[in-house]
Amino acid sequence: MEKFFNIAGPCNPAKHYMLPATARIPEIMRLIAREQYFAIHAARQSGKTTLLKGLVRDINASGERIALYFTVESVQAYPDPHDGIFKIVEGMRSDLLSHPLFSELVRDPSSPIPKLLPQPPDLGVKLFLSMLAQKADKPLVVFFDEVDGLTEGTVITFLRELRNGYITRDEIPFPASVAIVGMMDIRDMKAKIRPDATTLGSKSPFNIIAEDFTLRNFTEEEVRALYAQHTAATGQVFEPAAVDEAYMFTCGQPWLVNAIAQKCVDVIHDCRYGEPVTAADVEKAKEAIIRERGTHVDSLMERLKEARVRRVVEPVILGDDRGVARNDSDYRYVIDLGLLKEDGKGSVIPSNPMYAEIMLRYLSHDEQEGFKMSYPTPFWLKPDGALDMPALMAEFQSFWRENSESNKEVYGYNEAMPHLVMMAYLQRVVNGGGRIIRELALGSGRIDLCVEYGSFRYAVELKMRKHFRPGKSYAQLAGYLDKLGLAEGWMAVFDDDKSKSWEERLFLHDEIVDGKTIHVVGL
Repeated sequence: MEKFFNIAGPCNPAKHYMLPATARIPEIMRLIAREQYFAIHAARQSGKTTLLKGLVRDINASGERIALYFTVESVQAYPDPHDGIFKIVEGMRSDLLSHPLFSELVRDPSSPIPKLLPQPPDLGVKLFLSMLAQKADKPLVVFFDEVDGLTEGTVITFLRELRNGYITRDEIPFPASVAIVGMMDIRDMKAKIRPDATTLGSKSPFNIIAEDFTLRNFTEEEVRALYAQHTAATGQVFEPAAVDEAYMFTCGQPWLVNAIAQKCVDVIHDCRYGEPVTAADVEKAKEAIIRERGTHVDSLMERLKEARVRRVVEPVILGDDRGVARNDSDYRYVIDLGLLKEDGKGSVIPSNPMYAEIMLRYLSHDEQEGFKMSYPTPFWLKPDGALDMPALMAEFQSFWRENSESNKEVYGYNEAMPHLVMMAYLQRVVNGGGRIIRELALGSGRIDLCVEYGSFRYAVELKMRKHFRPGKSYAQLAGYLDKLGLAEGWMAVFDDDKSKSWEERLFLHDEIVDGKTIHVVGL
């Protein structure tokens, strides 16, 4: 079978291009060798299930241990442990019906397993795993996926049973190593199941966890290695600039890395392996993924409607860090979703440029559609193909004066609406033959946009009046212009002070800072 880039479900090394299972968390095998319990958390579509199934294959192939994989995803709807623990045990039994070692144990009506099902909920998982460990002739390693989806009494009981089995395993057979895996880290799971008014008692079910790992994205070299597998198999080359572009857009997010490659190979080139994949192909693939909003993208964007997500994402759009506490559960939740990340320099930014663009386009989609209907004529083009930026900004000032009061908030993003409308306006322009590169970060007080159209580039900075400090703001834009190698740029300043007249709020003047011309547009 010809291998391909997989974008649906776990990867299989016999069918798909993929990296070694333990490459992204090499420390796992050390913990398993020490018979320790641990946790793994990572965002959706980051390769958790692929990792776990790969670990199971590798461990079983080594012949030193027996590894099993279970998912408790289907138990999320059962908060009562009387139902939830029963469903977990029944799910494990069902998964082992065809297992070469355990099938007889779970099938035979006379074996102890069927008798577990009516057991009290605080015994089912412990007894089931104990019987598996007793049957196994080697140390048993068990991976539980989607554990953070369990709720209320079910998750508390489940974790307590693991802890009870762990502390008595020297006397009673029990798995040598267990991993609990999900989207949330241990800290957030604690917050989820232990609200202020509830206590788990003095015996915390979390204190058996030796380490809590996160699953990092691919490095640039790993992206090159993944794409090189396709080249080795088919001869089709990913040009170096194409790999650079793919990594720049995705920051190594596994699903996006595979999706771009799949779109380039299967769709743009229609499996014509003699044609190289270029940077232009990657740009087209990126645009197609954003426009199509497949299941992964759509499910992630649906999270933007959640109030707890908006409370963190909107300040990032505005560059305002006031009111965002980084030890807050909402903040950790958004980080765990994979929408945002800490950049290591004190800022919080979108996890990758594609997510940034998807988020902003999603939130401004209706406005973009409205602009398409209202302004069909490309008046903004000069004869040489450049954009007539003064005309564009003057038109937007007129539009904003007439429509700012009627622009409705989207999913509660009221404060960010001016920024979203301006970006929708510019998106309408570049859809005719360009793109927008967006830079936004919590605490920056601005959004930096690089509008590329043909061979021309334009820097645009968006600010709210409350964040506008002339000296500092002009210096920031001058620095951005220097970074882009441009001599001039545009600063759009939105003033939400309704006590001011439009004559006071709408203006256009130029400032010269460090040899750069800054066109300041009042809105």
